[in-house]
Amino acid sequence: MPDPASIFRSLGVTDDPRFVAPSSSAAGSVTSRSPATGDSLGHVKLDDAATYDRLITESHQTFLRWREVPAPIRGQVVRAIGEEFRTHRDTLGELISLEMGKVRAEGIGEVQETIDIADFAVGLSRQLHGITMPSERPEHRMYEQWLPLGLVGVISAFNFPNAVWAWNAMLAAVCGDVTIWKPSLLTPLTSIATNGIAERVAASMGHPGIFRLVLGTDDVIGERLIADKRVPLISATGSCRMGRRVGQVVASRLGRSLLELGGNNAVIVHEDANIDLALRSVLFSAVGTAGQRCTTTRRVILHESIAEQFLQRLVAAYKSIRLGDPLKEGTLVGPLINERAVESYLHAIAMAKEQGGKVLVGGERASLPGALSKGHFVLPTLVRAPSGNQLPIASEETFAPILYAFTYRELEGAIAMNNSVDQGLSSAIFSEAVRNTDRFVSPSGSGSDCGLAYVNLGTSGAEIGGAFGGEKDTGGGRESGSDSWKAYMRRQTCTVNFGGKFDLAQGIRFE
Repeated sequence: MPDPASIFRSLGVTDDPRFVAPSSSAAGSVTSRSPATGDSLGHVKLDDAATYDRLITESHQTFLRWREVPAPIRGQVVRAIGEEFRTHRDTLGELISLEMGKVRAEGIGEVQETIDIADFAVGLSRQLHGITMPSERPEHRMYEQWLPLGLVGVISAFNFPNAVWAWNAMLAAVCGDVTIWKPSLLTPLTSIATNGIAERVAASMGHPGIFRLVLGTDDVIGERLIADKRVPLISATGSCRMGRRVGQVVASRLGRSLLELGGNNAVIVHEDANIDLALRSVLFSAVGTAGQRCTTTRRVILHESIAEQFLQRLVAAYKSIRLGDPLKEGTLVGPLINERAVESYLHAIAMAKEQGGKVLVGGERASLPGALSKGHFVLPTLVRAPSGNQLPIASEETFAPILYAFTYRELEGAIAMNNSVDQGLSSAIFSEAVRNTDRFVSPSGSGSDCGLAYVNLGTSGAEIGGAFGGEKDTGGGRESGSDSWKAYMRRQTCTVNFGGKFDLAQGIRFE
């Protein structure tokens, strides 16, 4: 197993005093463990309330300086950060695989996503433009401008311990903000490495303190962060339960929240679909990252005329999945993050059986040899819903590789099933007929009610150019591309009187 300390040295982030080697003991710390073997990767000392308050005070002073740097110059800092991540892409990707459990190709792909969003942010640094509009008053000019917001609190989950930070931090940086990052304590080593690279580059260019990392529990650090008026924006990625708490607390102080929460995503496969394409897409979206993506396909809705054929081929594909060491070439699915996730997986399958569902393949903990025997591996599972499509457990998001299969007769019924869950993140349809696909992405809004809608693509694998996020219980937030940069700035409407007369709007006279 790779040594995290040596990885840190190769990444140039050896100066963080919070990291303690696996062989040492550390009071007031958390232990990072490999989900593939259960072995300790190292200990990380947690920050306390005093450290947090000092960090926020220092960060505000940094913001006052950083906002004065022209946006294109801020973009040059982000460009250099992106290049550093490009240099260390594979090494950092392997650390993600080691600590989080996703396979090596996915770990490297996550860092590539960070590189891509840095590139996007560099271009954006010259396009933070407002609009001008005519004034009704003579010799007056009106325009809007976008200004730096301040401190941006980022709360991220374990499943994307690098990219989700980047979606926020790279955009916040070019917008003139300072990022305060509270990562998941399940992946603290990746967060230390990630933030350390960005901060090292920014400091070398004369701008230290733009990227801040605070490692702590929800009660000591999390609650302080979301309640802190000095942090005008909280961007939180995680469960719907967590999002409700963040939204309530931030709203109570009239702050802003950007929420990207759970998903219970469905794929509709119509009778005229390209079956080969649909099979490959559903398979990856359902089992990739061991089902631990918010965009994981959790429901497949099959036209009754092709359901039997599709399920037979999907079962065969499931049986061919290579499960094992996420760092080993050829492995397609790694472990779940911890034992609690395994228990959640087993509970969902038990409930599905109790509710009449039939397990077609999988449905149990995986047994692997050697060091992997202590890992958190489960078999990717396909469950067919009973006649009538009544399977209540399928309305809940279980962060594991469980796919529930349903059937339908009319497309309207399939779309209604897609929209029937509380979450509204990602969705997809496979059909060769434009009438069907346009019905799914109808401009009236009568099709998919999700924030992401794909045609002849799976539900996972969003590109950074489009704004990412969903509706309903998914929170309504948007991160990454498009105009999501506006969340990290404040808008100001300016009116300039360049004449010498006193004029009021709406024709009001005051003489």
